[in-house]
Amino acid sequence: MEIFVTGIGTDVGKTVAAAVITEALQADYWKPIQSGDFDFGDADRVKSYISNSKTVFHDNAYKFHTPASPHFAAEQENVTIDITQIKRPKTKNSLVIEGAGGILVPLNEQHLVVDLIAPTDLVVVVSRHYLGSINHTLLTVESLRARGKRIAGLVFNGSNPASESIILAMTNLPVIGRLEEEPYIDSRVISAYAEEWSAQLKTLA
Repeated sequence: MEIFVTGIGTDVGKTVAAAVITEALQADYWKPIQSGDFDFGDADRVKSYISNSKTVFHDNAYKFHTPASPHFAAEQENVTIDITQIKRPKTKNSLVIEGAGGILVPLNEQHLVVDLIAPTDLVVVVSRHYLGSINHTLLTVESLRARGKRIAGLVFNGSNPASESIILAMTNLPVIGRLEEEPYIDSRVISAYAEEWSAQLKTLA
């Protein structure tokens, strides 16, 4: 099983959600493209959150110093991202893939993050509550469906029952899990969420 974790934008909790899913399934983890946080990127962050001994962390296909959209970060470092060179790691384990920003973030002048999502991937969309997040969530879901992608469900970051109810009514998607406003995130917090989300995630297999 391959799960692609995307968000409705940047800084919505995608990395934390990916860590929880990775821990719950004891899956492998892969972030194809890392922009910024060169010395301690999302893969390093997820690795610090994981408690199980089964997960394997696969190297980024592209890694940039510049904290910007991948296409611009690549341009600043005299690189052109070639998606034919982004090879999925071979593993017999389940694989959690974390995207960069939202699905329409450009990789180059022809390709977007959504182009990294395989037809067989199960997509988990992370939505964080803020003014405008309903629109951003519905746009993300609509865009994925228009491209024939398989959406497994939603993760909500924060609590806003009114927003959640209308998003769920309009998308008819299940909730994979919810993240609360935690004072800090560490391996114990991730493990607790993993146990909480485990039953729902196992229905995806």
